[in-house]
Amino acid sequence: MKGLLITAPASGSGKTTVTLGLIAALRARGLVVQPFKSGPDYIDPAFHRAAAGRDSYNLDSWAMGRAQIAHLLGAAADADIALAEGSMGMFDGVATVGGLGNGASADIAALTGWPVVLVLDCKGQAQSAAAVALGFREMRRDVRLAGVVLNRVASPRHETLIRHALDPLGIAVLGVLPREAGIELPERHLGLVQASEHAALDALLERAGQAAARHLDLDAIIAASAGGIAAEPFLPLPPPGQRIALAQDDAFSFVYPHLIAGWRAAGADILPFSPLADQGPDDSAHVCWLPGGYPELHAGRLAAAGHFRAELRRFARTRPVHGECGGYMAMGAGLVDAAGQRHEMAGLLGLETSYEKRRMHLGYRRATPHGGLFGGPLTGHEFHYATILSQPDDRLARVTDANGDAVAETGSRRGHATGTFFHLIGEAP
Repeated sequence: MKGLLITAPASGSGKTTVTLGLIAALRARGLVVQPFKSGPDYIDPAFHRAAAGRDSYNLDSWAMGRAQIAHLLGAAADADIALAEGSMGMFDGVATVGGLGNGASADIAALTGWPVVLVLDCKGQAQSAAAVALGFREMRRDVRLAGVVLNRVASPRHETLIRHALDPLGIAVLGVLPREAGIELPERHLGLVQASEHAALDALLERAGQAAARHLDLDAIIAASAGGIAAEPFLPLPPPGQRIALAQDDAFSFVYPHLIAGWRAAGADILPFSPLADQGPDDSAHVCWLPGGYPELHAGRLAAAGHFRAELRRFARTRPVHGECGGYMAMGAGLVDAAGQRHEMAGLLGLETSYEKRRMHLGYRRATPHGGLFGGPLTGHEFHYATILSQPDDRLARVTDANGDAVAETGSRRGHATGTFFHLIGEAP
C-alpha cells in the first residue's frame, strides 16, 4: 500500500493536527484513507478513526515483527492511500534494539518505504527551520524525506524567510499552516482528550480538513506517496475466549484496535458493556476484559456502581477476568484519587493505587507470564501516573523493560482474576 509517514522533530509540533486535516481533506476528495499510528498510543487512533471512518492500527518496530506489520498493512489494502502518524520525534525510541528496531517512527518509514512528511513548528525560528529539515533528510539514508509542512507560521514574511532557506536545499514545502489556524486539540496529563469526550469533534475535523485543503498542496502530497511491503505468513495473538465481555466507556477505552480485529478475525464475539453505566459483563461470555483508560477521573462513579462490581465478582468466580492498567486498578481493592480520597474498587485483586502523589511509569515491556490467559513471551507498553501502595497477590509474570532490566510492576493473579500495568501489544517477535 502506498503511503506517507507524518512526523516531526518533537512532540507538540502539530503531527496530529496535520494528520487529521489530511485524512479529512483526502476523504473529502473521495479517497479511502487508511490511518496508522507509529508506536504505542491508544488516543490518536481514536481520532484517526473518527476522521477516516475506519480503524487506525498501531505499527511498532520494537514490539512487532516484520510479519505482523506486513499483516496489518495487508488487512487494510483496500484503501487508496495510507497515512501513518509518527510518535514523539522521528528518530526517538528506546536505547537498545529489539525486534525490528528501537521503536522510532523512522524504522516504520524505512520498513514500509513510505516517504516522510516532516511537520516543522516554526514558532520562534525562521531560517533555522531549514537546518532542522536538512538534518532530518540526512540522518538516515534508508528514509526518504518527501517534504515539509511549515506549522504555526506567523506572517507571509515569516514564510518567505523559511522558503528562501529551504529552496537551495531542494526540500519541498508541501504546505504552510498559519499560527492561528484554530484547529488545535485540547490536551491533558496523558496526552490528548479522548475522541469520545470531544463534544465538537465533527466540527473540528471539518475545520481541520478545510484548513488542509486551503493550506496544504494535496496534489503534491498524494503524488509523493509510495512504498508498501509484501505480505508474510502471520498468526495474530489468539483471542482469550470465544465470547469476550469488553468494558467500553470513557473510563475503559485504551485497547489496541489490532487486538480486537485479530480476535474478531479468529471468530471471537466481542460483547461491550459499560461499568460507568453500572453494567456487568454479559453472562454468556467466556472471559471478561477491562482495558485501560481514565478510572482515576471516574473513581467515584465506579465505586458507586454496585451492580457492576457485584456482577464482576460473580463472573470471576468461574471465569477469567483480566485488566490492563486502568482496568487492573479497577479490579483492585481501592484507588486514591488526586484529591486524596480513597474509592472502593471491585476487590478481585489486592492492588491499591494512588494518584495523590503522581509518579510516571513509561516504557516498553516484555513479559513471560507464570499462567493466565496467554503464554509468552509477550510485548506491551506501560504509561500511567499511579503510585502503587500495595500489590499483595501472586505475581502474574516476569516483566522486563526495553533494556532487559527487571520491572517491579509484575502484574497480579488471584484465582481467575489477573491484571497488568502494561497494555498488551502481541507475542514477542
